[in-house]
Amino acid sequence: MNFLENVKKRAKAQVKTIVLPESYEPRTLNATAQILAEGLAKIILIGDPSEIKKAAENADISGATIIDPKNYSESNSLAEKLYELRKSKGLTLEQAQTMLAENPVALGDMLVKEGFADGMVAGAVYSTADVLRPSLQILKTAPGVSAVSSFFVMVVPDCEYGNNGAFIFADCALIQNPNPEELAAIALASANSYRALFDDEPVIAMLSHSTMGSAKHADISKVAEATRILKEKAPDLKADGEFQLDAAIVPSIGASKAPGNPVAGKANVLIFPDLDSGNIAYKLVERLAKAKAFGPVTQGIAKPVNDLSRGCSADDIVGVVAITAVQAQS
Repeated sequence: MNFLENVKKRAKAQVKTIVLPESYEPRTLNATAQILAEGLAKIILIGDPSEIKKAAENADISGATIIDPKNYSESNSLAEKLYELRKSKGLTLEQAQTMLAENPVALGDMLVKEGFADGMVAGAVYSTADVLRPSLQILKTAPGVSAVSSFFVMVVPDCEYGNNGAFIFADCALIQNPNPEELAAIALASANSYRALFDDEPVIAMLSHSTMGSAKHADISKVAEATRILKEKAPDLKADGEFQLDAAIVPSIGASKAPGNPVAGKANVLIFPDLDSGNIAYKLVERLAKAKAFGPVTQGIAKPVNDLSRGCSADDIVGVVAITAVQAQS
């Protein structure tokens, strides 16, 4: 069973409710029909019901819940809660009411925060900033999390490394140049994400162009310090560094460059030292190794919210919804 099939199976086992606020977008509506047909999640769409049904054309979205912000029984209650949440930042009650009436992403966040839904997926139309900013303002970070980051699940065909060719790559989309504390936080969050999605134990490699002190540079020192912080915060986690990529995933090279190290040659979670290296790596593996790339998936927000690429397909939305549903289970 491949990664996506396994995620879908787990999503079906404990069905969650996911908000798709871009409810006039044909890709969203086609994805909704597929999600409902497969039983992956319950779906909430936001907008004018007649306009949504018109945009759906031949997509069967009859099983979705449609919330009209201009005629929703919980609107006043949610606006009051949003006002209480943000009044210290200068938000008035009138502004809160307007925000929920006019911004489907913000309304989606409030539905998730107040338990009407378990997660949200957007980004086919809205920018990353427009998706994540209200989510951070309303849902905030998860307890104990210092940095919201992202990861890709990479599934490489005919590959014996990692988890039968499957890896988590982080961070590839959000934090440009993480300091040691942020890098450790990315690694810890990625370990939890790996457990949630694979139901398996993570083996984490903190990547660099050096293996265990084979070179000296401030960038290497950053990775080594992040590794120290990570081990201090999670001493039971199987994690180490710094590693060159080959020493992290190829058993024979790991044994040669870091003999006896429990991570060397066995890593399934790869933590990149900065956004440039992470983003380049995932695109390189996706294109040259013909890997499937699922993401970017957000981690560290109190409840799962995921940002799509604006070039995504309906199938991409289905996959991200399934991943979001499994995140919500844990």
